[in-house]
Amino acid sequence: MTASPIVQQSTVSRASPVARADFDGFYAANVDQITAQIRAYVGDLAEAEDLVAEAFCRALARWGSIGAYDNPATWVRRVAWNLATSRLRRAAVLRRFLRWQRPATAEAPGPDRIDLEQALSELNVRHRKAVILRYMAGMTTAEIADQEGVTESTVRSWLTRGKAALAERLRIENFEESR
Repeated sequence: MTASPIVQQSTVSRASPVARADFDGFYAANVDQITAQIRAYVGDLAEAEDLVAEAFCRALARWGSIGAYDNPATWVRRVAWNLATSRLRRAAVLRRFLRWQRPATAEAPGPDRIDLEQALSELNVRHRKAVILRYMAGMTTAEIADQEGVTESTVRSWLTRGKAALAERLRIENFEESR
């Protein structure tokens, strides 16, 4: 038994050729940068690719309105960040549950396992997000403030604290590696 042609049609195939070409160009121009940012946030490339793909799928479904935005990439990035944050929260709940189920082991990771992603993952979520958006996405403090709904001075504070914490973590890493 085969599905009817109506069931087989997707949102993509129903889009006008002009809208589809516009979205394809938008996707090609932004997917790598947004994936790199989300990878730095979640620490896993495959997971980042899944999250970004989901965000772009949601954008495609609403491309008629999102395509008219001044910067649709901001919308996609925000959706990807929200998806990543939700996934990280669910993972934290699972880790707490598993810790409760079995005795904790006090085994520290070796110095060869500590890298930039590990150092980033140890930062406060807001500080980590500000550092990634500023230095990986190349966004200005004004753009970050607008996206996060805070003042520029708050973003500058997050960046200062995030960079200091990151520098401290990387300094400790380099010290341990030199021993």
